[in-house]
Amino acid sequence: MGKSLSLLAKRSCSDERPLQDDEVTDGEDGDGKDVSQFPYVEFTGRDSVTCPTCQGTGRIPRGQENQLVALIPYSDQRLRPRRTKLYVTASVLLCLLLSSLAVFFLFPRTIDVSYVGVKSVFVSYDQEKRIVYLNITNTLNITNNNYYSVEVANITAQVQFAKTVIGKSRISNITAISPLDMQQIDYTVPTVLAEEMSYMYDYCTLQTIKVHNIVVMMQ
Repeated sequence: MGKSLSLLAKRSCSDERPLQDDEVTDGEDGDGKDVSQFPYVEFTGRDSVTCPTCQGTGRIPRGQENQLVALIPYSDQRLRPRRTKLYVTASVLLCLLLSSLAVFFLFPRTIDVSYVGVKSVFVSYDQEKRIVYLNITNTLNITNNNYYSVEVANITAQVQFAKTVIGKSRISNITAISPLDMQQIDYTVPTVLAEEMSYMYDYCTLQTIKVHNIVVMMQ
């Protein structure tokens, strides 16, 4: 009885030998396939739930790649904003710069109007009514100090002689002036010396004086 047991023990020990690599592979996968080719198996325990996207299959339907949302842990580094302070600071500085430029270029500036002087005077007479007609052409320099073009809507002028208004003129829709540009404008004011100033007819037609000077005020 004891001998038979010892023989069995020896035989079983002699049958034990190290397995070769091919045998290990055949033992793990009898069909010769790679382990990575096994279907996806989800092990749900007490502390886990089934994936709502793939329903535990590990695959999503074809054509829904852009419609499904992947579940990413809240602690994932991809969800943490990077350089937030830098982006916020750069955005604020950019907004301030654009606002400053807009205020600088769009802020309305003054338009300078300077009187150059009388360009020409055309004189005519009415001997019967003893009236002197003067067509006085004046010159103005209008300077646009803005960074955008402006339009001169109208010019109103009057001529005074001895504190009496002897002529008025209003010119509308004159011209447009380019940014930071100056333009010269000529306008004519018709004036009349008559009635209580009829004595100016005698003065203007006096033959002994070659040049007749009259002092008037332009406004």
